[in-house]
Amino acid sequence: MDRKNIPLLFMLTAGAVTAIITFVRELPLVERMVWLFSVMLLFFVLGSVIKWTLDFFDNQNEQRRLKDGEVIEKEAEGQEDVQKAAEDEEPAPENTGKQTV
Repeated sequence: MDRKNIPLLFMLTAGAVTAIITFVRELPLVERMVWLFSVMLLFFVLGSVIKWTLDFFDNQNEQRRLKDGEVIEKEAEGQEDVQKAAEDEEPAPENTGKQTV
């Protein structure tokens, strides 16, 4: 999911719920608008904080993956060197053409 839309989704959902509740309660128009504006502003800020937090954790995880990836690559290179050395030391069994049953 595209995280840039999180604050907008929070704000619009809260705005829709607020509009319905203020309509049902038959509040005056000015009071409805004040409630709607304040709720939408509050949920936009809340959504922005959640987006920032998710981006922060994602950035930390990406840095950790890059750090761990370098370690894995170094270990893999070391294992390849060990396998090459082992192959050089052990001669392959000769195939004499005889089959044993």
